[in-house]
Amino acid sequence: MDVELGPGVLLVAAIGLSDGVFDQTVVLLIDQDDNGKVGVVLNQFSGYDISSALPQWAKLISEPQVLFDGGPVSKRGAICLATPIGDDEPPGWRPVFDGVGLLNLDTPTEIADGAYSSLRVFAGYAGWDAGQLEKEIEFGMWYVVAAQPEDVFDPHPQTLWQRVLRRQGGDLALYSTWSKASELN
Repeated sequence: MDVELGPGVLLVAAIGLSDGVFDQTVVLLIDQDDNGKVGVVLNQFSGYDISSALPQWAKLISEPQVLFDGGPVSKRGAICLATPIGDDEPPGWRPVFDGVGLLNLDTPTEIADGAYSSLRVFAGYAGWDAGQLEKEIEFGMWYVVAAQPEDVFDPHPQTLWQRVLRRQGGDLALYSTWSKASELN
């Protein structure tokens, strides 16, 4: 692992990870402290209508305009990632990495409207207790790679897992062709 674990790092599900929750997922780490790490899954839709769940935010969401499934923890909670326009930090926003940050959904939408070039909302999150993620990486469950800001707001998240692996080169690029149908591998 050449990338240090922390906010702005991607966890790409290894080809052997088939737990029914994180299969072929790409998780962006967004926070860490002594108690553990938190991230959101970037490439799974929640199945809930954003217009019903958060009607005031629906028109501000980047394409595809859906509510994403951020992970198995706290499904009734929402996390918003956004990239502000310009260099100033808008009210209710705090940086995570390279211009991508967390936007507090209690921020009035009148303030947010027109202040962000990209905005995405996730229902739930992925979380690991202290040391848990490191053990999962040691067991080969995750590939750890650097994130790019465009990964967070990718308009085609269904193929993000393959494309992130492909751009790594070497064995990881080869894994990008992996199929859930074992007879095709």
